[in-house]
Amino acid sequence: MSLGNNIQYLRKINNITQEELAEKLSVSRQTISKWEINQAYPEIPKLVEIGNLFRCNIDELLKEDLDKSQEVYSEITIKEIPGFRMARYVIISPNPEDDVHFYMDRWVEKSGLNEFPDCNTKRIGWDFPFVSAEQQSRFGLNGYVAANILPDGFEPKCGGVEIVSQETANYACITIRDPFARTFEYIPGAYKKIMEYLNANGFKENVSGEYLSYFEHVYEKESVTYMEVYIHVDSVGYANLFTPLK
Repeated sequence: MSLGNNIQYLRKINNITQEELAEKLSVSRQTISKWEINQAYPEIPKLVEIGNLFRCNIDELLKEDLDKSQEVYSEITIKEIPGFRMARYVIISPNPEDDVHFYMDRWVEKSGLNEFPDCNTKRIGWDFPFVSAEQQSRFGLNGYVAANILPDGFEPKCGGVEIVSQETANYACITIRDPFARTFEYIPGAYKKIMEYLNANGFKENVSGEYLSYFEHVYEKESVTYMEVYIHVDSVGYANLFTPLK
C-alpha cells in the first residue's frame, strides 16, 4: 500500500472530499490529487497534520496498509438472541467506559456473581444517549452503560444496579478483530457496514424501546481482542437469513 492510497483511503472512510481535505490542510485540491496518485508527496509538517486529522501516526501512513477492512470485519449475520436477564449501570463522566467497567467489576464481586455455579459473566455495553450537548461540549462528558448477563437463578447479595429482562429478539451482528487498534475508524465502520447490509437486504432497524437497540460485546480469543456489534432488527422477508445463536 502506497502513501497516496493510504491518504485516499482515510479521506474516503471519513467522507471528506479532496476539496474539503485541501481546505483543512491549507493546500490546493490539485495537491491532494497528486498525493493520492503518488505524483507528489507531503512534507513532514503536512504528514503530521494528516496524522492528527485522521488519528494515525506517520509510520502508519508511510509503511502500513490501512485498508484492512477485509481482515478486520467478519461477515454480517442475523442472529436470534435468546431472552436474558441483565444487571446494568450507567455512568456519565469524561471516561465513562473505563469508569462503568470498573464499577461493574466491583459489583460482580460484591453481588456474589463471580461465585455463582456455572456463572456466565458475559458483559455487554452501549452508549448512553441522554447526555446534553452542553454536558458534552462544555464539560467533556459522555455516557456509557455496562451490563452483565445474569445466569438463571442468580439473585445478587447487594443493590447498586438495575436488573431488567429482555425477550428473545433478532439482531444483525458483525465481529471486529482488534477493534481498539483504530477505535475511531473500526467501530463506527462496523455500524456503517451493518446499516448498509440492512438496507440492501430488506431489514429495518428496530428502535421501539422494548429491546436494546444496539450493544457491543468485547472478548479475548487466542490473545486477540474481538468486539461483536449488534443492532436490533425487524425482518421484512428473507427469513432464510436467520440463524439461531449457539
